[in-house]
Amino acid sequence: MTFLQMFIDTFLHLDTHLGVIIDQYGMMTYALLFLIIFCETGLVVTPFLPGDSLLFAAGAFAAKGNLNVGVLFVLLAFAGFLGDTVNYWIGSYIGRKAYHWNAWFLHHEHLEKTHQFYKRNGARTIIFARFIPIMRTFAPFVAGVGKMDYMTFLLYNVVGDLVWVSLFIFAGFFFGNLPWVAHNFSIVILAIIVVTVLPGFFAWLKHLLARSSI
Repeated sequence: MTFLQMFIDTFLHLDTHLGVIIDQYGMMTYALLFLIIFCETGLVVTPFLPGDSLLFAAGAFAAKGNLNVGVLFVLLAFAGFLGDTVNYWIGSYIGRKAYHWNAWFLHHEHLEKTHQFYKRNGARTIIFARFIPIMRTFAPFVAGVGKMDYMTFLLYNVVGDLVWVSLFIFAGFFFGNLPWVAHNFSIVILAIIVVTVLPGFFAWLKHLLARSSI
């Protein structure tokens, strides 16, 4: 199995893989989940890590009694908040040089798309981007690069983080173990990925059409 096949399999069968991790590592699962959410939101080199789908799957396991939903919410909300905060300060430290670097870990296309999203939506991008994979990782970094007022960033960071984490964890907690969802978990995870990617796709398409009409 190639790396890409393993990557896709992990995404589509998060319930199976997370179940194995819980069985093997018990309480250490909380630390692993914290680390994944922190890295997905806090490091521009790891936008490929699962976010929405992982929160949903974790909520589903909490409903089964394998994890504590209250601990999950507090821990992963803090991970998301901390990740965005670290990402912001990294961007602030690097500054505008980020747009001129030719580094493998800094995808200029993602950086530019996030920048254009900021131009259209302002500080609200911090909230909107929470629900858009990849952009979720780049938004706080771009906010730091653009020297957004930190208190403004902090407010939108907290609001976006709490809404994002609570929505997906409690959606998994209340709906993840419904018979149809449990038996079609891969389809549900795929649907979550598609739905969260669509806003970014439509924003990119709108921008592309606007440029072609000039």
